[in-house]
Amino acid sequence: MSDSHQRTNLGRGLAALFGEESEDYATLDKLRATKDVPIGHLHPNPRQPRRSFDEAAARELADSVKAQGVLQPILVRRHPELASEFEIVAGERRWRAAQLAQLHEVPVVIRDLSDAQSLELALVENVQRQDLGPLEEAQAYQRLIGEFGNSQDDVARAVGKSRSHVANTLRLLTLPDPVKDMLADQRISAGHARAVLGARDPEAVARKVVAQGLNVRQTEGLARAQKQEETQAEPAGRSEAPPAGAPRGGKDPDTVDLENDLSARLGLKVTIDFHGRGGCLSVHYETLEQLDDLLRRLDHPTRSS
Repeated sequence: MSDSHQRTNLGRGLAALFGEESEDYATLDKLRATKDVPIGHLHPNPRQPRRSFDEAAARELADSVKAQGVLQPILVRRHPELASEFEIVAGERRWRAAQLAQLHEVPVVIRDLSDAQSLELALVENVQRQDLGPLEEAQAYQRLIGEFGNSQDDVARAVGKSRSHVANTLRLLTLPDPVKDMLADQRISAGHARAVLGARDPEAVARKVVAQGLNVRQTEGLARAQKQEETQAEPAGRSEAPPAGAPRGGKDPDTVDLENDLSARLGLKVTIDFHGRGGCLSVHYETLEQLDDLLRRLDHPTRSS
């Protein structure tokens, strides 16, 4: 991604859209001008990164909207297929709340945005507002990196998080599917999920966490104990030493970081195994659609950061 693209989109985020960094006051007034449109003329963004909406929170917001109206306009673009209608870029929660409050019109700010700009801003807006669950947040980071060629540092700056937070959140995507389900259902927290990543069998540890109601520190201890058991049992179970250069007692941190970085960029689980001077790089996919998407991206690589 070019530096100019980052400055106008990802690097500056929603502030640039509303003109908060502009010194041209005539332009500023134009950008901030709102328009009331019929609520039925708005449509949700099909690229919306957020998949679940808290019903209780939505009702609370609806009560506020009923009493005070929609205080912040909804950012929209012209609908690509429906004339005189609009697609929501940022503000779907407010739109849903306005529907519950039975409003007939809502204030909007209309911008001319491409599909890519719409998705990028929707991702940043959701993460900045902390509206996403841990896995949704991880998937948003993955898309910002994989589809737009951003680095983890770029993403961290854009959403106001540390690079380590972005990296640790991306690691959640490497969890086994049953553990992801526990996280999505809130049977375990993001802290629990990060802790079980270090275990030999993350699913077994996660099930113990749920069954015994363990806290995060206890989960970390359980994961360490399981890893130590594997390390201690490894020499007895092998008749020959590992190849020269291979990490002992589990993968070294540099290898794990490289796996995580590749996983984030490809959107698929990646494992690296060393065998002497060489090794094996494995990319795991679950459906043929994922494989087709990977092949298309290899044929047409995204712009580099």
